[in-house]
Amino acid sequence: MSEEILRLAGDGIGPEVIDAASRVITAAAEAEGFTVHFVDGLIGGAAIDAGEPPLPPSVAARARDSQAILLGAVGGPRWENHRPRPESGLLTLRQELGLFANLRPVRVFPGLEAVSPLKAPRVDLVIVRELTGGLYYGQPRGLNDPDGPDPEAFETLRYRRSEIVRIVRTAFELARSRGQALTSVDKANVLESSRLWRRTVDEVAAEYPDVVVHHQLVDSAAALLVTDPGRFGVMVTENLFGDILSDLAGGLAGSLGLCPSASLGSGRQGLYEPVHGSAPDIAGQDVANPLGAILSGAMLLRHSFGRPEAADRIERAVERALAEGWRTADLYTGRPGERRVGCRALADRICALVA
Repeated sequence: MSEEILRLAGDGIGPEVIDAASRVITAAAEAEGFTVHFVDGLIGGAAIDAGEPPLPPSVAARARDSQAILLGAVGGPRWENHRPRPESGLLTLRQELGLFANLRPVRVFPGLEAVSPLKAPRVDLVIVRELTGGLYYGQPRGLNDPDGPDPEAFETLRYRRSEIVRIVRTAFELARSRGQALTSVDKANVLESSRLWRRTVDEVAAEYPDVVVHHQLVDSAAALLVTDPGRFGVMVTENLFGDILSDLAGGLAGSLGLCPSASLGSGRQGLYEPVHGSAPDIAGQDVANPLGAILSGAMLLRHSFGRPEAADRIERAVERALAEGWRTADLYTGRPGERRVGCRALADRICALVA
């Protein structure tokens, strides 16, 4: 049986890390007795350079019919003044596919304790970020009097109860499966949307009496992520807060290059991408960390294709490669036993361990 993946390498280091992830996914599939087939498309700056909008209509149509999408990174300084911006392609894709739940697991891998900025790291959490509402999508938005003496820019923060219910249920189910408490993050002391958010979380909590629920204001949650991250298991929050907190949590692991993500809807379809950006300053130099993309591939196999054994193979191979001392530049500390390698060499080693 062959599974099809829509591959959108994107911009900057995207093509490098997606090539690495593709090879590892292929190796895991072969080891488990099935095959994968990749279909390529353009998105973001790469699409703009080809004379297309950030999300070409043909790619959007293919994405609607795809079970799984593997994405590299979108955007970069060279398109800073282009309208629409490259990132609009990704935002549109998420919204069109109804991918409302972004799962971002963060952990400190054994052997990487020295890379984490924490003295005694104990990090193993998942941030569940609402992905298709809030400030990123709310209307009206705009810029008044852009060439005047005092221009005004504005966005609108909107959430419906139904949008909150579906993301919160996703988080409760995940907390239940992991046997962890759920922390809901908001700004209920200031924002009306957060007060609705908190009230809705309490209502949904009645359906999950076995899950302990905590409420945390976003500013104190940020402080606690730095000072006591071990207290968190599953965190659920709105779009903007989730964007910021997940990058903060990723930093605790030692590098955003380690962090995968899955954007999911109500079915098995998903969009899988590393948390890091396009990093154009290191693009094409074979120094990018492919682990976030590779681990995103494991999430793809587990959720969209229902292939947990193949996903486990990849995750075990990543752990073993790190235990053996294989390090890209962002993880290398010069300690005995470490081996500094490039993006392709690390992917080669993980492919060998997977097989």
